[in-house]
Amino acid sequence: MGHATLDDLGSLPPFIDLITAAGILGIGRTKAYELARKGKFPCHVIVVGASYKVSLKELIKLMSPPEDAQKGT
Repeated sequence: MGHATLDDLGSLPPFIDLITAAGILGIGRTKAYELARKGKFPCHVIVVGASYKVSLKELIKLMSPPEDAQKGT
């Protein structure tokens, strides 16, 4: 899922897998796992068993323009 808009994200569950989050951000699979293992993925990553999960709320916050930009200042 590349080139997603904020509206597109509304249909996703509260936590998404790392590869889906990486695709939305334009990060490749190998780099995503590397960043996650190092704690440097752009969003907080949690490990559930053997899976990496990303909070959709945090991903949306990352993709949203800053409040100043929304106000036009």
